[in-house]
Amino acid sequence: MKKTVGFRGWYYFRMGWTTYFAFILAAINTLTVTYYLAIENIPILQTIFPTFVTYVMIIVSIGIPLLIAIGYIHYKRSAAYSSETDVIAESNPYNYKLPPRGWNQSVNYPLYLLLTEMIIKSSKNEQFSDEELLEIKNLQKKIKLLIDGKFVNDPRKK
Repeated sequence: MKKTVGFRGWYYFRMGWTTYFAFILAAINTLTVTYYLAIENIPILQTIFPTFVTYVMIIVSIGIPLLIAIGYIHYKRSAAYSSETDVIAESNPYNYKLPPRGWNQSVNYPLYLLLTEMIIKSSKNEQFSDEELLEIKNLQKKIKLLIDGKFVNDPRKK
């Protein structure tokens, strides 16, 4: 983690900037520029939007529902979002190997391995050793922790 502190900070900065700061500034800038450069100089538009506050209220009341609809269409009704997730999935190395120190490594995949071993033993009518039974009990405890909403390995502690 010490190696990635700078990159994590850079990522958090970019997310904060693009998601919140730049978005708000862009909205304020767009409203201000369009009103004072376009509407203020066109008499017909000035009758519809007599003040800047009126303009902002009308544009926000139309714009927010419109942008929500566009966002919904982007995620649910168009191929754009699925294409984006395809690109992200293709570029993510953990889609092709286990993530480091994740809960999958300590519960799911050992469970899958154990289940396949149990199937093989069962098909050969073999008995389980005491060590194998102990391993099963340990996995059951970890699964119970996950069911209870607890961590097996705290993902925040690496």
